[in-house]
Amino acid sequence: MSPRSAETAALRFAARGGALALLALVVAACGASAPRKAAVDAASAQIPADAQSAYDRALVAMRAQDWLAAELELAELTHDYAGYPGPQVNLAIVLRHEGRPEEARAALDRALAVSPGHAAANNELGILLRESGKFAEAERAYRRALDTDPSYALAHYNLAVLLDVYLRRGAEAIAHYEAYQSSLAVPDKTVAGWIVDLRRRFGAGAPQVAKENGG
Repeated sequence: MSPRSAETAALRFAARGGALALLALVVAACGASAPRKAAVDAASAQIPADAQSAYDRALVAMRAQDWLAAELELAELTHDYAGYPGPQVNLAIVLRHEGRPEEARAALDRALAVSPGHAAANNELGILLRESGKFAEAERAYRRALDTDPSYALAHYNLAVLLDVYLRRGAEAIAHYEAYQSSLAVPDKTVAGWIVDLRRRFGAGAPQVAKENGG
C-alpha cells in the first residue's frame, strides 16, 4: 500500500473505531456475534434475568457515548455477576474510550479468566494491543476470536486492517476484508475499494495466502 493509501486506510479505521467498538458491546451483551451468528462460547450466553434492566441501561449509555453512566452500571454488574464475561468486556470498551487502557486490560483479563476463548473479549484485547503498538500480540488476539467464532465480523475487519496497514501483509488481509464484507447487509464501498486495490497488487490468489496463515 502506498503511503497515501495507507494513511487513508488508517484514518478510515480510526473513524470507524467508535462504531465498531459500540457494535462489540452488543456482542458481549447478548452473546451474539456481529452481525448475524450466535456465539459458540457458552460462558457468554445470557446475563441473569434480574440484571437485564441494568445491562440495558448500560447499553443505552454506551450507544449514546455517555461513558460515565455506562461505567457506573457496568461496574456494579461486574461486581455482582463476576462469572459473566459480557459486562467485563463492555466495561473494558468504556474504559478504553475514557483513555484508561490499563484498567480496560484488567477488565478483559477478568473476562478471559472466566472464558479464555471469548470472541468479543479477544477482539477488544486486540484493539488495546494494537493501540499500544503490540502488533504481533494483537494479531494473536484477533485470531483467537476467530478460532472461537470464524464468522465474527469485527475480528475479521480488525485483523484485516492490522495485516494491511500495520503489518504490511496486504495479501493476507484480503480474505478477512471479504469475510467482513460478506457479513454486511450493504457492503462497505470503501472496504470494497481496498479489496480491489489489494487484489490488483497481490493477485487473485491472495485469499489462499490468508487461509494458509490461519485466516
